[in-house]
Order: sequence, then C-alpha cells, then structure tokens
Amino acid sequence: MIFILQRLSGDAALKLFETSDLLELAKTADAIRKKKFGDTVTFIIDRNINYTNICRNECKFCAFFRRKNQHGAYLLTHDEILRKVQETVDAGGTQLMIQGGLHPDLPLSWYEEMLRLIKKNFDITIHSFTATEIQHFARLAGLSILETLKRLQAAGLDSLPGGGAEILVDDIRRKISPKKIMTDDWLDVMRTAHSIGMKSTATMVIGFGETLAQRLEHMEKIRRLQDETGGFRAFITWTYQPLNTALGGKKVSAQDYMRTLAMTRIFMDNIAHIQGSWVTQGERIGQLTLAFGADDLGSIMLEENVVRAAGTSFDMSTRKMVELIRSAGKIPAQRNTRYEVLKIFDKQLIC
Repeated sequence: MIFILQRLSGDAALKLFETSDLLELAKTADAIRKKKFGDTVTFIIDRNINYTNICRNECKFCAFFRRKNQHGAYLLTHDEILRKVQETVDAGGTQLMIQGGLHPDLPLSWYEEMLRLIKKNFDITIHSFTATEIQHFARLAGLSILETLKRLQAAGLDSLPGGGAEILVDDIRRKISPKKIMTDDWLDVMRTAHSIGMKSTATMVIGFGETLAQRLEHMEKIRRLQDETGGFRAFITWTYQPLNTALGGKKVSAQDYMRTLAMTRIFMDNIAHIQGSWVTQGERIGQLTLAFGADDLGSIMLEENVVRAAGTSFDMSTRKMVELIRSAGKIPAQRNTRYEVLKIFDKQLIC
C-alpha cells in the first residue's frame, strides 16, 4: 500500500498516477474509503428522464442527440413526464435526474412549469439539468446564470448533476464538442449553484484520447472549486461509449478505468463520495470498483437512454444491486440524494 501523508500536489499525483502498480493504487484507495465509510456501500433508486433528444450542440461523442426535424427526434409533454414520475414513485424512487438536449425553442417557463407540476404532485428530489443546460436556458432567456438558477430553484430544482464536464481541458473539448460550454463556463455554473445553497455532483468522462496529465488537470480544477465552495457531494468517473457516435474510437480498458477511479479517491481528498460506474462498465467491474475506492454504486436506474444509445446496456434491480454489494463483502444501503442512509439491508434476501 502507498502511504499518503499529506495532500498530493499535481506533480506528485501525476507520478503516482503514471507509475504506481495498479493493485497498490487499489489498496491505497480502498484504505481511504474504509477509513471514511467502513464497509457500507450505498445506492439510490431514481429515474433518468430525458425530456428531449433535440440538441443544437451536436457533440461528436454523443449518440443520443437528434436535429430538430430529424427522424426519431422527440419532446416529451409535461403529462408524459408526470406519468414517468408516478412510475418512479411507485417503484420506490426518491430522486429524478431530468436531462435533455439543448432544445432551441423551449422557454425557461417550460422548465419552471415542469418543476412546479412535479413538486405539486410528488414528494421527490429533483436532481436535474447539467451545467450545459443551465447556460443554454440562461442565454435563451437573456438572464444571468445566477438569475436562472434562482428561478429554477424557486420552481423546485433541488440540486445539479455533474454532467457536461467530460474533460475540463479546453483543447479536448474543442475537439469533441466545439459547440459545448468550455471549462470556465462549467465551473462558473457550479460555483454559482453552490453560492445559493444548491449542491451538485461532479463527473469526468475518460476515453477521448486525453492524457493522464489532462485527467489529473480535470480533477485538480474540481478539487480547487471544492476547496472554495464545498458544494460537491460526489465525484463520478464514466467511460466514453463510442458506438453509434460521429467521434468513433475504442472503449478504454477496464484497467485504465480502475486506475483512474482509484486515483480520484486518492487525489480528491475533499469530496466525500466516489461512485463506481456499473452503467458503463457492467456489473462485475462495477462490483470491483468497491475495492478501488468507490463507496457508492449510483442508481439502479429505472430508465437510462444516453449510454444505451451508444450501444451499452446493463439491467439492474434493487435485489441485484444488494446482492452485488453483499457478495463483495460490503453492507448494502439505500441512500437519498444527500447521501443520507434510508435503509440498511441485512442478510435476508430481497423479494
């Protein structure tokens, strides 16, 4: 095991990232996790509702988006969204992750009405809209980011997911998504959200041809903002899924993903929760993340469309999630958006 006596600087972290034995990194990350959380591993029951796939950004790495008049383009009505929320509540869900493309015509009032309708009819947390969407809403409405977030918060938005970050290095962003917000824009949305008490998560997507140094640069920017605001609840690493995309390429290896995951636990010393991704990696690698620093396995995802559009699809249930965690020698626990434990599963089987 590697002994970390103080916060890692960029240079020391990069050396560790590039040269350390993978299993030694894993042992170090796992020891940090265990010190923070013991053997408890959490998950949440939620639903991803993608209200539209119409998007003006047309990112090269995205297989989900459609142009406005393209075959397969859609926009859900508020009634359709409410039906999906009802199904989520009926299934025991406690969180909604509502995200969509950057629709060129929807006014801010459309989103406000949707949020109010959900809050009026359901007791559920709305953890929704990426920083990219927030900036898009603000520009269409002619408002500042702060004004936009305050209006959405008043309508019912509780917190922000970390989507849209990809790699927070502008050289990479210009290659893979030239129309999308740049690094400082993403950080500014998060900083502003945190300033009004709106917490968020942070994400990183790897596999765009970026270097380990660029991944670390991304982590350092998140860590620096967390020092400033304390607003990030969790850090989540995903892997780029190349099938059906204009960008193409190959998936990163499981070893590459696990090395990066362990490094996020070691380097991100001011963010409590590190989430493993069974969604992009599958159940077995997802389970293995629990030995590489992850203390959370995210959601059982009652619905997921974006990764599925890129040809990657895995099914999960509460029973399967509990057994996955338990068979890794950990204690399964259902949480809410604030990472408060709602239920600890004992050794009895889940019906």
